Amino acid sequence: MPRGAFSAVGIAAALSLALTACSSSSGAPSGPASGTGAAGGALVVGVTSDPDTLFPWKATQFQAVNVLQNLYGTLTEFDKDLNVVPGLAESWETSDDGKKLTLKLRQGVTFADGSAFDSKDVKDSLDKIMDEKTAAVARASLSSVKSVEASGPDTVELELSGPDAALPANLATVNMAMLSSDDTEEKLNATPNGTGPFTLGKRVPSQSITLTRNDKYWGAEKPKLASVEFRVIPDESSIVSAMQSGNVQLAVFNDPLVAQTAEGGGTIQVAKTPQLNYHALQLNAQHGDLKDVNVRLAVQCAIDRKQVLDTAALGEGEVTGPITAPAFKSDPNKRPCPARDLTKAAEYLAKAGKSGGVTIKTIVSQGEYATSVNEAQNLKAQLAEAKITLDLEVLESGAFVDRWVAADFDAAVALNGGRPDPDGSYGRYFTSKGNLNKVAGYSSPELDELFQQGKATTDQAERKAIYEKVGAELENNAAWIWLFAGYTYTATTSGVQGFVPMASGSLQYLRTTSVG
Repeated sequence: MPRGAFSAVGIAAALSLALTACSSSSGAPSGPASGTGAAGGALVVGVTSDPDTLFPWKATQFQAVNVLQNLYGTLTEFDKDLNVVPGLAESWETSDDGKKLTLKLRQGVTFADGSAFDSKDVKDSLDKIMDEKTAAVARASLSSVKSVEASGPDTVELELSGPDAALPANLATVNMAMLSSDDTEEKLNATPNGTGPFTLGKRVPSQSITLTRNDKYWGAEKPKLASVEFRVIPDESSIVSAMQSGNVQLAVFNDPLVAQTAEGGGTIQVAKTPQLNYHALQLNAQHGDLKDVNVRLAVQCAIDRKQVLDTAALGEGEVTGPITAPAFKSDPNKRPCPARDLTKAAEYLAKAGKSGGVTIKTIVSQGEYATSVNEAQNLKAQLAEAKITLDLEVLESGAFVDRWVAADFDAAVALNGGRPDPDGSYGRYFTSKGNLNKVAGYSSPELDELFQQGKATTDQAERKAIYEKVGAELENNAAWIWLFAGYTYTATTSGVQGFVPMASGSLQYLRTTSVG
């Protein structure tokens, strides 16, 4: 790209073959179908849980992110192939020494309340995200930013401590949403005020949240749908029934068995999309027996990842290492115990002085994604054979997120969002100053240096070599236990057109969807 320090061309090339196999159909209206063709229509999307927050800087739950990315805008965006493209910044330029990023903003953009978007809002947003007191989940992604200046109404200059190849991609996540400088977290949790393709229409807690078309949206292609309702239906099988009866027109499933059931009826189309998201048993290396690397390695060696994949997801996916982005992908065979080895697990427990076994309190979410409990039960059964007891605590989605953000767990069975750039995926977790390092429970001076090197170079081959070293340290110390990357299954009823599933799991293409 002529703008900026980072290009996702390598990522796009790697993903394009996989994505071209995905269909781009979607669903239809609220209640029994009554769309108005390409010019409008009302779409009902079935979801298994209610968003736990409407404040974009703190959103980690998938359902919250999916709603908020349709309400808010970001400085950069990803296209369908995960290239970094202009968003609220129509262009950007990096200085020759890599220490200044100048953003040229779009003019004529307004927030949902009608107020104008300008450089003051960008400076205020970035300054607040960087402020530790805000507790923004993407704060570490701005670690290279020393200062932000609004040098004109449509120009913002970021002074950097050094080159940051990952920054343009990191600015594209909804956790970096641009907010009005007049708004507060309390106000936005009640009434979102963004620059996105939709605005908040109505919310019925634990039942539904309805978005309405933003007729003043800045994009060249205006949203077609008059409204999008995210309707809470507790499990995926019930969502299929609602689709068959015409009450729901679009849903994204995690469970391949549910997807097969949906498609088998003949009235629902299903698009299968490979994901950057990954399933993991997250270990908190600051808690109890898990402080000992030998205990963590024992856990790693006692798990047959393929068995977890086959049991929980019918084998739909692939065993993965830490980094799932195709341009930087980890080799899962380059880890201690690439295959299950109970003898080795016993040796590690003996080194830790725990030959009699250990018990690990483990939290599991129910409702955020469909395979979580099955994964947990399989892991529990496998680890029991190595004298490692997973004491499972199953929580509803919101309670799980609260415990997870507070690092109130020894281990967590989790589906974590992958990103096109490894810094965005892991810089906030596994660096000593990362704002989610408390959740990750592991860092080291070596990792700090590697992540810094990864930011400082724009050469793709050099960056790949650096992140290979990052993956090796995470695996060799069993920071977490990476299991598998799977698919999402986008189900739509007839008449829905224009929706594009993405490998990031984003629902941003609701803005191009119509109901016929």
